[in-house]
Amino acid sequence: MDSSAADPSTGIVRRPSVCPHDCPSTCALDVEVTGGQRIGRIHGAEDQRYTAGVVCAKVARYAERIHHPDRLTRPLLRVGPKGSGQFKPIDWNEALDRVAERFLDVERRCGAEAVWPYFYAGTMGLVMRDGIERLTHAKRYSRFFGTICVGAAWPGYAAGAGRISGVSPSEMAKSDVIVIWGTNAVATQVNLMTHATRARKERGATIVAIDIYDTETMRQADLALRLRPGADGALACAVMHVLFRDGLADRDYMARYADAPDALEAHLETRTPQWASAITGLSVAAIEEFASLVGRHKRTFFRLGYGFSRQRNGAANMHAALCVPTVSGAWAHEGGGALHSNSGCFKLDKTMIEGLDARDPSVRRLDQSRVGAVLGGDAEALKGGGPVKAMLIQNTNPLAVAPDQEKVRRGFAREDLFVCVHEQFLTDTARTADVVLPATMFLEHDDLYTGGGHQYLQFAPRAIDPPEGCRSNHEVVVALAERLGARHPGFAMSPRQLIDWTLRASGRGTLAELEAGRWLDCAPPFAQAHFLDGFAHADGKFHFRADWPATPYANDGLKGPWREMPSLPDHWPVNEAADDEHPFKLAISPARNFLNSTFTETATSRARERRPTAMMHPDDLAALGLADGDLARLGNGRGEVRLHVRAFAGVSRGLIVSEGVWPPSAFLDGRGINTLTGDDSVAPFGGAAFHDTRVWARAG
Repeated sequence: MDSSAADPSTGIVRRPSVCPHDCPSTCALDVEVTGGQRIGRIHGAEDQRYTAGVVCAKVARYAERIHHPDRLTRPLLRVGPKGSGQFKPIDWNEALDRVAERFLDVERRCGAEAVWPYFYAGTMGLVMRDGIERLTHAKRYSRFFGTICVGAAWPGYAAGAGRISGVSPSEMAKSDVIVIWGTNAVATQVNLMTHATRARKERGATIVAIDIYDTETMRQADLALRLRPGADGALACAVMHVLFRDGLADRDYMARYADAPDALEAHLETRTPQWASAITGLSVAAIEEFASLVGRHKRTFFRLGYGFSRQRNGAANMHAALCVPTVSGAWAHEGGGALHSNSGCFKLDKTMIEGLDARDPSVRRLDQSRVGAVLGGDAEALKGGGPVKAMLIQNTNPLAVAPDQEKVRRGFAREDLFVCVHEQFLTDTARTADVVLPATMFLEHDDLYTGGGHQYLQFAPRAIDPPEGCRSNHEVVVALAERLGARHPGFAMSPRQLIDWTLRASGRGTLAELEAGRWLDCAPPFAQAHFLDGFAHADGKFHFRADWPATPYANDGLKGPWREMPSLPDHWPVNEAADDEHPFKLAISPARNFLNSTFTETATSRARERRPTAMMHPDDLAALGLADGDLARLGNGRGEVRLHVRAFAGVSRGLIVSEGVWPPSAFLDGRGINTLTGDDSVAPFGGAAFHDTRVWARAG
């Protein structure tokens, strides 16, 4: 559907779409299309309140990616050693037949659980991302447990609020203070920053940014709090201490809506700003200033990101931060409260998309973050079952993204492991495959989208035809299902039919209605969004006292040292601590021009990011005999990497920040930055601690 008539002078038509690449934003788009088959500039849709006409630069220039000369357009069969990148083209029927034959052979010899479909969020579209689950359930293959993004964050939030939802981002227009905690919005959520700066301009709102180094978001804030990695819980506790101490806590609100305010106040008596200063590295004055700001302005909007949860104590940190607006009573006010994700507000019935009616809970569920351990034969990671012998991979690049890369590399190098990768480019993961299938991009298929940072349900129709030879995730899943003998009604449906079924079953109207309107605002009523009708626990209370085993989103059982987790909010010192052998902490943060490993193939994004870099304090570099631009080696017991260093006073001494998930092939020794991260499960339910790694650093 064209959103406007063609410009007669240029022949450009604007067509509607949705960005598939980032779960908080999923921006509504207007796409320039010329000649019916090539896209030009991409714009943010101006008439959607959240996108508000704004889109990040990397998506604005998406033509560079979708029309890239290196894009895969023919199926490939490996003809050289694993990982060699030596392939020959084959036709689609042969490729699909080979994959099905190997899967069936593995199933006969080792059982269905020896096949593990592996996917993630390279697209946020519900049909193209989650349709692989229908094949998993119909065949009783090993199930997939996605932990990389939400593994620690969601349990921490749900421990307090009971569900994953919060205040509408549109309320920032009514906020007096906007706290952007643990996310670099300028790089990863440009719309969030747009709304925050607009509130500052129009209302005089104060922007507070909390992070571990001086990001662009920190530089644009009115109050920037740079704390040590993993110290967020200590900051939250000290802020609440001040609120109780100075009479700024809303006792009437807590008496009605919280479970244990008296126990919390007593617990926080020793969590003073002086105590927190020693843990966080912040000055006592800065902590007092922040606490006073929050306490004096009830219309404080807490935008809680994922970044500060990617620690071994991440769930406890998220819970502690969420307790602050409950102590202050901010939830009771328009423009106040908190938002981490509004994923819980859509309430979609995805039975047909995911084949949920065929799901067998007794089939083992393998942890995405532990793919190296799974493929390495670790008994715990395999849930006591047999080895994985075959994989179908869509929407993810574990050879760059997954933690503990040496384990991952060894696992994918196994000669007895058959791997089919459905991809858009020959990524590091695709190079290890036995069969590579060329995939469509989001403008070349229909899909349905939800957003974590807003409440819009959106449909994106196909804007252009895909290159000849590329097939969508749905087409591949359906074709394999037919060859594998998998049965489910969803395999006989088109993407549009699946979307229409899902909307009708969810009480969200029809596809025709959604397509006509482009999006549907699923925002709950004010009282529900602010939990004024009660929080989502059985007692209707916000839980200061976290019951971790009973927390929603457990998904796959308790993991990590969950028994040691604090019940009341606290600083939980369980992180990987620097020591004499590993004196530095490493955080792997998002790059502005990449999104995980996506966009690393486009020339403009690569030119702007230049090369893999480790940002270090100038004094740390001098102590190592290094200067800006020198080569260095970073390492620990998991391996080592070589990359260039950059002198940057915006990181504290003892901290190293490497931005972006560059392909391992971009590093001098072919070892990517996630060589250094651990794959141990983060409490309480699993996940990876990408910002919690200790390393040594040497001239390299």
